[in-house]
Amino acid sequence: MKKVVYSGTFDPVTNGHIDIIKRASAMFDKVVVAVSLSKDKTPMFDLETRVKMLQDATSSFDNVEIKSFDNLTVDFVNSEGTNIIIRGLRAVSDFEFELQMGYANASLSPNIETVYLMPSLQYAFISSSVVRSILKHGGDVSHLVPEEVLKCI
Repeated sequence: MKKVVYSGTFDPVTNGHIDIIKRASAMFDKVVVAVSLSKDKTPMFDLETRVKMLQDATSSFDNVEIKSFDNLTVDFVNSEGTNIIIRGLRAVSDFEFELQMGYANASLSPNIETVYLMPSLQYAFISSSVVRSILKHGGDVSHLVPEEVLKCI
């Protein structure tokens, strides 16, 4: 069985995240979506809310499981009995950061492989930080997040 971990802060989960999860779930037997506590980032939504949003938004996927973690991603991935990390790449600006993280993870755990997926074109501009900014200014994010997430917001 091929199992992968898609890790992130998911603050909040967006349609772009769901697109990556959907595509990963079609390629792999099991997708563990790992929600990071991310104290350093001071998330808008607490960990429990982010986990709940993802559980609600992915309830139609039979092979997706949502878990939280508060340690190194490579340690979480190894504890899940896999060596594959899924990461999304929207633009060139993401590439530099993700490449650095991929190399850092490989230096910590040489067995780790990172698979990068580009979101579908209609989701390429969506990021959690864009959604948070729109929310802070009272804007409409209904076209950027899953319906289940909108209910939590």
